[in-house]
Order: sequence, then structure tokens, then C-alpha cells
Amino acid sequence: MEAFVRAATLKNYTEVAQSLGLNPGEMLRGVGLTPVMLNDPECMLPLEAALKLLESSAARSSCPTFGLRMAEARRLSDLGAISLLFSHQRTLRDMLLTSIEYRHLLNRTLAMNLETVGNTVLIRDEVMAEAGVPKRQAAELAIGILHRTCKSLMGSHWHPRSIHFSHEAPASLEDHARFFRCRVVFDAEFDGIVCNAADIDQPNPQADPTMAGYARQFMDSMAGASEPSVIFDVRKAIYLLMPVGRATIHQVAYAQGVSVRTLQRELDEVGLTFSELLNAVRRELALSYMENKNYSLQRVGMMIGYAVPTSFTRWFYTEFGCSPRAWRNRSKQVGSDLSASPVDVPPGQG
Repeated sequence: MEAFVRAATLKNYTEVAQSLGLNPGEMLRGVGLTPVMLNDPECMLPLEAALKLLESSAARSSCPTFGLRMAEARRLSDLGAISLLFSHQRTLRDMLLTSIEYRHLLNRTLAMNLETVGNTVLIRDEVMAEAGVPKRQAAELAIGILHRTCKSLMGSHWHPRSIHFSHEAPASLEDHARFFRCRVVFDAEFDGIVCNAADIDQPNPQADPTMAGYARQFMDSMAGASEPSVIFDVRKAIYLLMPVGRATIHQVAYAQGVSVRTLQRELDEVGLTFSELLNAVRRELALSYMENKNYSLQRVGMMIGYAVPTSFTRWFYTEFGCSPRAWRNRSKQVGSDLSASPVDVPPGQG
């Protein structure tokens, strides 16, 4: 199922591209888009084209922080009507939970989740791209926007402990240090932000419950034009729960706020089963993790639900026609060409 994003995701692209000496029109046409498409923030663009645009722009301009520069120019109001609802939430935690609730009106291709462990909160905000499609710039754009949104809401009370990116570090960390003003971790197991629970539970001095109520009524009136998709929502839940070992139908149903029977019925209505979606996401995550040279094969297997290495090897061979070790050896030699014919290596040798 092809994924799409709102053109609003690329707001400020033209200005940043021009500031770096690029021809925005030429870059857009190079990925099958046009400048006119960016004029309407609600225009739906293929996710893969948007990701390739950011990556090619970063490469052409020799600016490895292209996505971060786009995030730097963003304001809370750029989110549109929902920014009013965000502005009047009681706490930052409430704002983050509200953004998850209305994710179908913002960006269906972003998977966000809050995990609280003691006094620490982990905010995961990950781009759900197809395996093999680079998403470095998109990840930095998404985390950059999230950081600025939190900062605009909480001001001096926003002090994240660390920023995490699953991709490797650039040659210079100067732009990241200036933008985030906290520790930035690369080659991490997730894309997101780690902060203190006390910080996101600080009262929002701008909060007005009455205005929040009006804004919620308005957002709910818009929901009919862009209803949540059960496929996207279940995929997001699996995407977030699999690395922490909780991607079961019971946990996904709980995350969606429905019973297992209701979830199964909704999937039946669109002609899919939970196991089919689970395996599809597992394939995407496996290839994504395999491309990270810092992840051992055992670690990759565990992150997609296989504690026993031989079970991971058997599953990988069934899906891709070669062992994990053969896949990684081949990728070192000729690059991660996911569409290449499989290497014939018997199971159990990875």
C-alpha cells in the first residue's frame, strides 16, 4: 500500500533549497513532483518521492543537515488548525497524546509513542518508510519539528536529556549541537527524544480549557474528510511495539483502544489479517536494521522478535532467499540493492 504525506510536510523546502544554491523546481521534477504541488498544504504527495527529494537535496547541496535546516524554520502555527488545540493543552504530555490521537490529520507516515520508565519519558517519532528508501533527512526533519513544537509550548521548561537518531553521525556535529542544545546520540535503536517526566508534566501557562474544547470540536468536524485508516494505525502500532517485544494482537488492540475481536473484524473488512501486517512490518524493520552496520545479526533478530538466532535465520531465508549473514556480506560488496536476486545460501549458515 503506497504511503502519502501532506505537502505541508515540505513547507519551507523552497526557501531552504534556494539558500543552499539549489533550483527547487529542478529538484522537485527530479523526483516526479512539481512546485505547484507545494502550494496546497493538503495536497497528498507520495512518501517515497518526498523522502528522495530531501536526500537528493542534501547530497546536491553538500548539506548533510538539510532536514534540520527545514525544521529550524518551522513554527507551531505551520501545523495548521490543530496548532490551536495543541497550544491549549494542559501539559506537554497532553499535547503529545493529542498529536497521537489526531495523527490521521497530521502525518500518517509518522509513528509516535510515549514510553514512561520511572522518571524518564522516551518519545519515539519514527518515519515509516519502505525498507531501502533513505530517510535520514526526514527523520531529522521530524525530530527537529517535534523539538521546536515542544519548545514553543513549554519555553524555558523544555530541557530534553538527549536526542536519538538511528542513522550514523555526520562529519560535524556543530549544527545538531546548536539546534538541540543537548546530547545527540547517533546509531541509536530509535529516532526520538528522551526527557524527564517532570518536564513534560509541567503546567502549560498558555492553556485555556475552553479554547481547547472549541478547537477539539473543530478538529472532530474535520475527521470525516480524513478518517483514520485501520491499516496505517495497526502498522504504526506494530512498528512501535515490535522493537520492545510487545507486537502481539492483544497489545496492538490495547494500543488502539479496542478489543481483539473488534480489531480482527476491522481487518477482515479490508481483507487483511493481523499476521500479514505483522510479517510485512517485520520485513521492513529487518531490512532497515540490517543496513545499520553497528547492529549485530543477533541484535537485529531480537529487535524483530526472534530471541533465538536460528529462528531468525530460518525466517529471513524464507522471506529473502538467503541467510542474514549472506545478505549483509552481499550488501557490503555491491551496496544494499534490495531488489537484486537472492543469494543461494542454505538456512542455518547465517
